[in-house]
Amino acid sequence: MASGKGDDDPRAVQGRPPVENNIAERVKLEREARGWSVVTLAEKMAEAGHPVGQSAIWRIESGKPRRRVNTDEALGFCKVFDMTLDELASPPGQIANPIIRRLVGEYVELWKEWRSLGKSLDAIQDQLRDYTKANPDQDTMVRNMLAHELDVASNGDFHRHKGVRSRLIRWLGDAFNPSAAADADVDE
Repeated sequence: MASGKGDDDPRAVQGRPPVENNIAERVKLEREARGWSVVTLAEKMAEAGHPVGQSAIWRIESGKPRRRVNTDEALGFCKVFDMTLDELASPPGQIANPIIRRLVGEYVELWKEWRSLGKSLDAIQDQLRDYTKANPDQDTMVRNMLAHELDVASNGDFHRHKGVRSRLIRWLGDAFNPSAAADADVDE
């Protein structure tokens, strides 16, 4: 450069627009919110077709002065973080703190797993139901056995569990809540 003011010259930072600092802070926030290391982010940037070294990412986030982000890198960060350029350049305080973002992300991932497991549970329940239709004399035994094993696995709290699928509750009937069956016997 003719002026001799490179990216590492402190005087180069003074005239920077706030948007450049916003991008640097947002890159760090987004990386940390996802639990990624600088190495992981560098790998994801390369996979997205916008290679940037881990040392460059560290200098963008924490350098004194911070390294500038070029347009190609900014577009790569947008791809990797699944955000618009406006979001990347906006002040980080405008988005929920990284802890909340991480927790929301973890919740969504677990919810997707729960949903998938629910489909698997429904398929097994269908197989049990098919078995009991073919062997009606074993229907009560199968439902009682399932309810008992679930109750044991939950330390006796299964019948109060709010996450129990309503389809299972309907199928188990009185076996789901043995005290309801006992109360019905007393009333008769």
